[in-house]
Amino acid sequence: MSILFVLLMFLLIMSISYFRGVQNQPVVRPEPGVRAQAPRVERELGFEVPQGYCFHPGHTWVSREGTDNARVGVDSFAGSLIGKIDRIEVIGPNRWVRQGQKLMTVHGAGTSLDLLSPVEGVVTAVNHDALQDPTLLTRDPYKDGWVAIVKSPDLAINQKNLVQGSMVAPWMQNNLMRLNGMLSQLSPALAQDGGLPVNGLLSRVNPELQQKIVREFFLS
Repeated sequence: MSILFVLLMFLLIMSISYFRGVQNQPVVRPEPGVRAQAPRVERELGFEVPQGYCFHPGHTWVSREGTDNARVGVDSFAGSLIGKIDRIEVIGPNRWVRQGQKLMTVHGAGTSLDLLSPVEGVVTAVNHDALQDPTLLTRDPYKDGWVAIVKSPDLAINQKNLVQGSMVAPWMQNNLMRLNGMLSQLSPALAQDGGLPVNGLLSRVNPELQQKIVREFFLS
């Protein structure tokens, strides 16, 4: 009888410990889905601006997903400059990339462009749809044309170095003004009064001006 009582007490204690452990376990949040959600887009100063996105000066963007996960891509300003994209190469998953370090190489407009990561962290996923159909980067830059997901422990700190909020539209406008200034003497017909650059502009200027534009706007 005493042995049975001891066994029952042991099972009771184990059950209580188990349920307490379950209650005290932290909630594990799932990783962000591979499929991107369409952002809310507002038209500001002639530009389509996705709300909640942050932009690197080299014209890549980041959208925060969860505590330290970031979806990144190429903005529409860069897409218009490049025009038709033939192929993209992205550093592989499980690779650590620093903010401002090369994340991808875009082949198009008769040239190859290195584009920079807007955040620092580990690449956890790559958009294989965009690898197979690079035109997604220009056709749908802020949703299906995303490039990679980066797990960034210092995401909040990284975002402080990016253009965001009410500064995005003025920043894009300033980029267009600088671009028009570079075009005014050599290719005035390609300058735009507002909105995005002439589509595929890089392939329509001479090699010297092309390199100047790449250094100025892609920081490479």
